Amino acid sequence: MGTTWSARVALPGRAAGAPPLRAADLQAGLQRELDQVVAEMSHWEPGSDLGRFNRAGACTWQALPDGFFDVLQYAMGVARDSGGACDPCAGALVNLWGFGPSGRHDQPGFVPPSARDVATLRAGMAGRLVELDIPRKRAFQPGGVQLDLSAVAKGYGVDRLAQYLEGQGLQHYLVEVGGELRGAGFKPDGQPWWVALEDPAAMPGGAIAVALHGLAVATSGDYRKYFMQDATRRPHTIDPRSGMPITNALAAVTVVHERAMAADAWSTALTVLGPQDGLALAERKGLAARFLLRQGEGLREILSSRFQKMLEEE
Repeated sequence: MGTTWSARVALPGRAAGAPPLRAADLQAGLQRELDQVVAEMSHWEPGSDLGRFNRAGACTWQALPDGFFDVLQYAMGVARDSGGACDPCAGALVNLWGFGPSGRHDQPGFVPPSARDVATLRAGMAGRLVELDIPRKRAFQPGGVQLDLSAVAKGYGVDRLAQYLEGQGLQHYLVEVGGELRGAGFKPDGQPWWVALEDPAAMPGGAIAVALHGLAVATSGDYRKYFMQDATRRPHTIDPRSGMPITNALAAVTVVHERAMAADAWSTALTVLGPQDGLALAERKGLAARFLLRQGEGLREILSSRFQKMLEEE
């Protein structure tokens, strides 16, 4: 998926005669979990199950692996609850703007799409809806829909790493995929897994740190993946409702949640919605969200009430 992963694990003492837990064995097991996520949901690998769905013929039902189906179902729920601000079926728009696996904005010959290009693509996709058959874990390909789960699959991968470690009887860890983190238990020195929240610039008073004690954190922003077009920043986060990269002055949104998949998806959705609508939705959903809004040469921080309460409890 074009990113890295890491895991920090506190290994317990072993009973006499019990086989030792080796870091190399744990690393191999964790890698297998992520390899499975890539095999099912990577839009970078043509042979993935997602790639197979995207190439499937029109008006066909496609059986999906359990993990893929569960992630797609969750992502479509976020799309519904956010009014389409984060839509896993908007991969064609992501590709059009040069943020897909080919024809990328950082490759020679790339030309940003015109307003007409965007309108034409959106008109062609109108009415083409992906449907889910929950009992049979199938998805309906209406024809031409390009799924892109990059706003949720990394978080799901983090959750898979956590579940694998807990399945090995390990309760103290910090796992990370592409900057999305989940922690549980404590470090060997008895301290929780403190992590500094990702910021595009130094905030007055220093960075905020949160203790990931059974929590996950994910950040979406406009400062890592973008290109400039006529002095306008074009971030990789696309608003499916308009077909355009976001222009709402949000530098970053961080969400803290029990599941990394949820934190990943909601950080993207709130980023697209912007500071006003995003904060309103975070309050309705009870999400712990932190918004960083560009203001002049600096940043203004806006916290949801759940996020503020979380900081007060630490």
